[in-house]
Amino acid sequence: MNQPYLEITYRHGKPLAAYLYFARREGDRAANSEPAGDPFVIDRAGDGRPLGVEIVDPASVSAETLNQLLLSLNQSPLPEADLAPLKAA
Repeated sequence: MNQPYLEITYRHGKPLAAYLYFARREGDRAANSEPAGDPFVIDRAGDGRPLGVEIVDPASVSAETLNQLLLSLNQSPLPEADLAPLKAA
């Protein structure tokens, strides 16, 4: 996977959680997870690279808030269209 992508999990028609995957190298695994302010958890590889962001409450997140987090992780902000599922959640 070379492009970030957003996955939202639903239960009984309501968003349960979401995960934003970042580009990964072959064999990458999350070595640790760290809270990054409610409702975000950052998964990192053994060398400290961010591998993705768990969004514990997708309905509470705006595109602006998520893009601010991405910038703090040295990731490119995502276009509004890529984050549209958050608004639907």
